[in-house]
Formats: sequence, structure tokens, C-alpha cells
Amino acid sequence: MLKVGLTGGIGAGKSEVSRLLVSYGAVLIDADKIAREVVEPGTPGLAAVVEAFGEDVLTSDGALDRPKLGSIVFADAARLATLNAIVHPLVGARSAELEGGAGPDAVVVHDVPLLTENGLAPLYDLVVVVDASPQTQLDRLVRLRGMTGDEARARMAAQATREQRLAIADLVIDNDGPLTALEPQVRKVWAELTGRAARPAS
Repeated sequence: MLKVGLTGGIGAGKSEVSRLLVSYGAVLIDADKIAREVVEPGTPGLAAVVEAFGEDVLTSDGALDRPKLGSIVFADAARLATLNAIVHPLVGARSAELEGGAGPDAVVVHDVPLLTENGLAPLYDLVVVVDASPQTQLDRLVRLRGMTGDEARARMAAQATREQRLAIADLVIDNDGPLTALEPQVRKVWAELTGRAARPAS
């Protein structure tokens, strides 16, 4: 099994790369998706969040009110640390479970937005970074996600820098161009990953 960490800045096009890799046969473990699942109604994760933050972080139907919780934790580093201490171990356990279900020859791609920020590179056999210039990221966030320029810049500033991401990359996918230029690059990376997965462990 080859464990791959996939990351990239907001608006770099990581979701599209994930989609292509899955279409070629990768097993995708999406950290963001799992982070949502572990705090769904009825889960021990949601109970722990309510215990830490109070009933105010629930919607009227008992689900987690993400915007409300976000406004609390992003303004307070200590409360964000509290939330991370609840959610991260649950995400780690579920990721390990999903990884355990993959075959011995599988290429398991962990889609982790904050891989660089959280120093997670050593957990993977190699790290693939989807790279785009800040200008491209800004354009996509404004044009495709409807953010204001200020919102987009703030989201980008909260992440690792482009240089920090590239410093931990084993393979880089350049996604500054159109979608048509992306597919051949991802296919080439996939060939490299399957080649490594097939090699006997030394």
C-alpha cells in the first residue's frame, strides 16, 4: 500500500485532482468529509462538542451549526485548540479504519487541506502538492466561489504559504492553467504512484 498526502491552497484545484485520481483507481480518504461525519447528530463527536461549547452551537433540528461554531473558534485560538482536540483524533481513527479496508496494492490518497500547517507530511510515503499562483487562487475564489476579494485574501492568508507547501512536496501538480492541461499531469503522477505502490518494500 502506498500512502499519499494530497494538499494545496484554497482555490488551487485539489478537489479536481482528487476526482481524477479516484477515476484512475485511487482510494480517497477525505479529511474534510470525515470531519463533518464525526460530528453528525447522534455521534459521540457531536456530544463532546456540545459539552465543550454548549447547546448554542446546535441548530433547531439538533445538527451542528457550523457558521456559529466557526465564529467562536476562529476568533479564539484556545477554543479552536479545544475543538481540534475533539475532532482530530476522531478523524484520525476513521481515516485509519478506511485505510485498513484498502487492499495491499492500493494507492491511498489522503486529501488533507491543512497537511502543511499541521506538520503531517511524515505520516505519508509521499506528498503531492497541487500548486497554483496566488493570483490564480484569488481569481478562482472570486469567480467560481463568489467570495469578495477581501474574503478570499483572508482565507488564503490563514493557510501556509505557497513556498511552505512546495518545501514538503515530493511531487507537484501545476494547476495554473486550464482544466485540459491538468489531466495529463495527474495521469503522469498516477503512473508514478502506481509504480511506487508495486515496488516491494525495501
